[in-house]
Amino acid sequence: MLPPDLVLSERVQTIKESPTLAVTARAAKLKAEGRDIIGLGAGEPDFDTPQHIKDAAKKAIDGGFTKYTPVAGIPGLKKAIVAKFKRDNDFDYTEKEVIVGVGGKQCIFNLALAVLNPGDEVIVPAPYWVSYADIALVAGARPVIIECGIEQEFKLLPAQLEAAITPKTKLFMINSPSNPTGSVYTLAELQALGEVLKRHPHVLVATDDMYEHVNLTGEKFYNILNAAPELKSRCIVLNGVSKAYSMTGWRIGYAAGPAYIIKAMEILQSQSTSNPTSISQVAAQAALEGPQECIQPMVEAFIQRHEFVVNRFNQIPGLKCIKAGGAFYAFPDARAAIDSLHKAGKISEATDMALSEYLLEKVGVAVVPGSAFGAEGYFRISFATSMENLKEALERIEKALA
Repeated sequence: MLPPDLVLSERVQTIKESPTLAVTARAAKLKAEGRDIIGLGAGEPDFDTPQHIKDAAKKAIDGGFTKYTPVAGIPGLKKAIVAKFKRDNDFDYTEKEVIVGVGGKQCIFNLALAVLNPGDEVIVPAPYWVSYADIALVAGARPVIIECGIEQEFKLLPAQLEAAITPKTKLFMINSPSNPTGSVYTLAELQALGEVLKRHPHVLVATDDMYEHVNLTGEKFYNILNAAPELKSRCIVLNGVSKAYSMTGWRIGYAAGPAYIIKAMEILQSQSTSNPTSISQVAAQAALEGPQECIQPMVEAFIQRHEFVVNRFNQIPGLKCIKAGGAFYAFPDARAAIDSLHKAGKISEATDMALSEYLLEKVGVAVVPGSAFGAEGYFRISFATSMENLKEALERIEKALA
């Protein structure tokens, strides 16, 4: 039998399995084996999909809406997306400038394959969502990672962006609210980044707004197009229904941008998945067109959990955690704790991976190491779980680090 490196493509050998999904799967396996495990890896709300959305899906099934649909999405859903952008963001798009994908991840994948060539560079501020860098690699491009640590609230500074742009830069990725940190850019911060981008017209901009409605502060949400509308001709806005409406498993994301880029993404999709699931599209339309108040109870719970988690982490020696503006993650700086554990001989290496292994094996708490997000020395927890689970998990973490 041929060795794997001769059988498998160079493309797949340049990337790794999604660390967040791997941690979740391992925690589930250990739990199934009888271990007392609290999994804090999964990035999905612990709330059910609102009833009116499920009812729309049931009606679609009963009505026989189970056939192929247009590749880029059903007309009703595309109209709902256009209306959402106008209502929530004051963006004017036509249906030809919108595409529906099998989750937000497919939209990003299609975008990368549509615009990137080998040798192109993609600027990715770190900490970053785990898939940005690997998706760029699959497209043959080179991710340019810019470190944005806790000292700058995990946000990219204009001078850093300016220094990173080269003639090879093709795409800049921005994610606000951020996964994994929950950091949110202010309008002024986005305007400052926009001024840099205006000086470099060859750079496309992708703004991932998946956590737009998971707002922990109540302050108005802005994305980079609100701050710099002049970028619209080279900006792609990415979003979806997964987080706001607790619809992770329904797999519906969407994107809006210049019609020629959206059409290229549609061509790619026609040769991969074809249309997103017909029933899920109907459910997503109901989510966008229906009462938006259904989001609020979930967000209120996240606000309470966020306050508890941040305060509790800051009581644990060796950890430092700042408040988030959105999403449902905490991203504590564990460098002091890692150093202490390593000096005490409790972990063999002074890395966040070793810390994560230690927490899982020692006290049964599954977290995602910060290095998975391009930030060594941190770890991510999701507080999209019950307060009871969070209290117990943080008690165990404190015990393990004592």
